[in-house]
Amino acid sequence: MKYRLLTEEELTHLEEELKQFLIINHVYAEEWEQMNRNAPDKAVQMIELFSDNVLQKVYEQITYLEFRSTDSCLVFKCAKTEIQLIALQKKTPEAVVDFSTPESIHLALTQHTDQISYFSQTKNYQVEREEEVHRLVEQGCVKSTEFFWNALQTALLD
Repeated sequence: MKYRLLTEEELTHLEEELKQFLIINHVYAEEWEQMNRNAPDKAVQMIELFSDNVLQKVYEQITYLEFRSTDSCLVFKCAKTEIQLIALQKKTPEAVVDFSTPESIHLALTQHTDQISYFSQTKNYQVEREEEVHRLVEQGCVKSTEFFWNALQTALLD
């Protein structure tokens, strides 16, 4: 398995897509029921393959990711051959800034710049791009926007 097994809830939302996937792989309703009863390992393998296909397509569509906490904000731009990072952090543990919400990030950037440090970094992927996106999502990153990326880049790096 390349990524992860989709949850029951995710599979429920993708029921029609799963049915189409099974048909494309020559597994029809009756065969699917028999497979679940008589060869559950094979049925799980089909779900694993379906999960990897779905997640591959999702990860291909993601360009921006972010991770926020009270102490830092990390924003990633996942380009074709490289990944870029803009990182904001408290300069000291005592700093009153908070990076957990858009409002608190704005406040930190406009009123407490002396309490934050920032840097940017670019590196080539060490693994396939979508595997890196998956790793970041598994570590708590969520989808972000080009607008947020550009706003940080303008505020900090230009």
